[in-house]
Amino acid sequence: MTEEQEVFHQHIQKQGLKRTAQRDLILDVFLSTEGHLSGEDLYQLVREKDPSVGQTTVYRTLRLLTEAGLAREVRFGDGRAHYEHSYKHEHHDHMICSECGKIIEFYSPELEAIQDAMAAKYKFQLTEHLLRMIGVCADCRRQKTHASESQKQTKTVAARASRR
Repeated sequence: MTEEQEVFHQHIQKQGLKRTAQRDLILDVFLSTEGHLSGEDLYQLVREKDPSVGQTTVYRTLRLLTEAGLAREVRFGDGRAHYEHSYKHEHHDHMICSECGKIIEFYSPELEAIQDAMAAKYKFQLTEHLLRMIGVCADCRRQKTHASESQKQTKTVAARASRR
């Protein structure tokens, strides 16, 4: 049994809940998937392994994973909660592309120092923080530039043709 599985089983036991095959499956699928999953994403992955698992069971188990400290809920501005691994995973922040939805994880000691300094300045005790930066990624900007150049070329060709 992995350490994460042990943490989860201890948590559900403290909650007065039983260990079930469905909860174990949801835990295993979550732990085997890196990245940011919505509840719906996890539900689809679990259903591929066992179609009898219900959506409510997946969402309740996600809540248990979060309470146990194995998952962290993050929001990227798309109206859905996403979940990522949090147990023994280093803190990081996110940049989200508003065009394609790409998520870039990063860590900045400079930003961490500024946050700590601001908390100290205002005598504020930080318990956690979430930073998300929303913008347009390099790939989407490159595609826009390419599309814009293509439109200019098309207009130029059309203008020349209409002059003839």
